[in-house]
Amino acid sequence: MRSDEGSAVAEFALTGALLALVFAGVLQFGLALHVRNTVTDAAVAGARQAALADQSPEDAMRLTGDLITAGVGAGYARNITVRRESAAPEPPGTATLMIIHVRAPVPVLGLLGPATWDISARAPAESKD
Repeated sequence: MRSDEGSAVAEFALTGALLALVFAGVLQFGLALHVRNTVTDAAVAGARQAALADQSPEDAMRLTGDLITAGVGAGYARNITVRRESAAPEPPGTATLMIIHVRAPVPVLGLLGPATWDISARAPAESKD
C-alpha cells in the first residue's frame, strides 16, 4: 500500500472548490459590468431625449427608467434626476446642457449591494427657436 493513496480525491476537492470560487467571482464581475454599462447607456439615451427641443425632462426620466428596468430591473431605476445647466458662465447665450444623473446600487452579491454608483450623462440641448 502506498502512502499517497486517495490523495487525488482530496486534491480534486480542494482544486474544484478553488476553481468554483474563481468562476463565481468572474461571473459576478461580469454581472457588475453589465449593470454599469446598461445604466450608463440608459442615462446617455435619456440625456439625448432631454436635449430634444420638443421633449420634457419627465420624458427623459421615463425613458431612462424604462430602459434600466428592461435591462436590469426596477430596483436600479429608483433614483433618476434631470437638470439643465449652462455649458459655461460666460458669454451669455452659450450652449445649455441637459444632464441626467442616475444613482444605482453596485451588485456585489448577485444583484444586491451596499454601495452605489453615481452615473451622469450630458447632451447639448437644442434651442426652441
